[in-house]
Amino acid sequence: MPNPDSGSNKKIMDCLNRIFQKEMSGIHRYLHYSFMIMGHNRIPIQKWFRDKANEGMIHAVQIGEKITALGGHPSLESAPVPETKSHNIDDILKESLQFEQNALEDYIQLVKLSGEDIALEEMARDFVRQETEHLEEVEKMLRKNK
Repeated sequence: MPNPDSGSNKKIMDCLNRIFQKEMSGIHRYLHYSFMIMGHNRIPIQKWFRDKANEGMIHAVQIGEKITALGGHPSLESAPVPETKSHNIDDILKESLQFEQNALEDYIQLVKLSGEDIALEEMARDFVRQETEHLEEVEKMLRKNK
């Protein structure tokens, strides 16, 4: 386990807290999206967004536990969630795509920072896989049939 006072641990803690804040904002974001879906495809899309909110909660718990395991303190703040007031499904999916891309970058950074902490690296790599799969899902949802 890294020394809690080392420079590399500070970078890890900063990255973990940034991820934690984004996962917390993802819960808020995806719940909001689920409420705002209207139209004949509401039920499956609403469920998909609710599932994403629940998954964000699971991720936040895992990250929060890792922060405390490394001697840190999870932030009480969450990343801002801009209200675009556009609730068109394509616009919401584009916002989701941007959010997921941003999350993927943080998880890739965590992989790089993990050093010799194999457990941290494996956790981060699993999140990279999951975020990549989310990106692919959203990209497919935005793709139009020809």
